[in-house]
Amino acid sequence: MRKQPVNRISEKGLRVWRLYGIMQTIVVFLLAVGAGILTYIYEWPWWVYGLAAGVVIIYAYLFIVLFPKIRWMRWRYEVRESEIELQHGLFIVKRTLIPMVRVQHVDTSQGPILRNYNLAGITISTAATNHTIPALVMEEADELRSRISVLARVAEDDV
Repeated sequence: MRKQPVNRISEKGLRVWRLYGIMQTIVVFLLAVGAGILTYIYEWPWWVYGLAAGVVIIYAYLFIVLFPKIRWMRWRYEVRESEIELQHGLFIVKRTLIPMVRVQHVDTSQGPILRNYNLAGITISTAATNHTIPALVMEEADELRSRISVLARVAEDDV
């Protein structure tokens, strides 16, 4: 089996994923508050309060602490002359090889949260699908986009 790709995404990406987890947890918290209000109004059993609180605590731990850390540790990529290799996954680790001759175009994208952390994502488009490398430092993302573009052009010239 091949060695895993050498490059990791930015450690700031971990903070961004934790921020996303906090936002999702707030939504779950509001749903739990709604369940608590309904429990009070309709006089449902008291354990519904405990269940709602437990769901919020477990959800917060999984989506703010555990899953972002595992996701960040597993996300790797490497750009070679003839291919791009991606490795990612939470429970199932997926490794993808994208031949340079299949690359049609490369985009960088940056939302308001990524912009706040000076990060960007790269989307590599092929005829069949898109592949994304999330949370790279902006300068690294621009450099990588240019490098992939040049390598894809060279690969097309060779065909």
